[in-house]
Amino acid sequence: MKRSCMGMALVLLAVVGCRGDVPDALGTLERDRITLPAPAAERIVAIDVREGETVAVGQRVMQLEPVRTDARLEALRAQAHQAGAVLAELEAGPRHEAIDQARARLAAAKARAVDAQAYHARVRPLGERQLVAAAEVDSARAAAGHASAEVRAAEAALLELEHGTRAEQLVQGRAAERAATARAEEEAATLEKLSVVAPRDAVIESLPYKLGDQAPVGAPLAVLLVGEAPHARVYVPEPIRAGIRVGQRARVSVDGHEAAFEGRVRMIRSEPSFTPYYALTGEDAARLSYLAEITLDGDAARELPVGLPVRVEFVDAD
Repeated sequence: MKRSCMGMALVLLAVVGCRGDVPDALGTLERDRITLPAPAAERIVAIDVREGETVAVGQRVMQLEPVRTDARLEALRAQAHQAGAVLAELEAGPRHEAIDQARARLAAAKARAVDAQAYHARVRPLGERQLVAAAEVDSARAAAGHASAEVRAAEAALLELEHGTRAEQLVQGRAAERAATARAEEEAATLEKLSVVAPRDAVIESLPYKLGDQAPVGAPLAVLLVGEAPHARVYVPEPIRAGIRVGQRARVSVDGHEAAFEGRVRMIRSEPSFTPYYALTGEDAARLSYLAEITLDGDAARELPVGLPVRVEFVDAD
């Protein structure tokens, strides 16, 4: 009897030793996580869900205060409207009243030029005979030249109005109008995002901020668990890493659940976790582990909560 017990103990030790040569991968059940960041540094004025609650796509999670963003949007829309009006003015060109004024100024300049030239023509002979002072003759000559310059300036101003708006001004006006409109659209999108909604069907995992808090831009307002079923995130020991590949079948045992779940490897990292591989030699290399994820088959897996410990056996591992 004593020998029989000793023999059975040796067999059990041998079995355990054989199982130890091919260790299982250990880890936990997880779900894919997505984060809803704060689009603006605004105060939280409403929270519509609780942690652990299931939400549908498009359902509001929380509301940020929209007052300041709404005011900025109105200002940007006004600027866009102003830019559009300026562009319309450029496209319409000068008014006919402005052209008529330019023609009148040209006529007046020509009249002054004729009068100045006539006066200079009268005093020049008198100056040659020294009947008038030389300064008077010089003044008349300068007035005639100034009047002629005014005529040329009035003619150029009239031509500018008659030719209309330059093409380069139209390009600048259109660009300014588009830029102002784009800024207004950007602010409108920010205003819409102040109503934080679920982008997918999900479960609320955590709400880091409370009602009345003001989170900085980009801070996580909510963390959501998504996906139809959880997956096993495990660490594959180095001795069996070479035999693991994406798509390989696996058997997942969940703590507290009698039946094992069938699954397949959907991802395995190529870089080891914890101790760098180049620092390990010989038997120390067995301490390396590689992060892997295994999808679970079956409807029953959808109801499993995250965080449960799991043990994974790779069915067709080498």
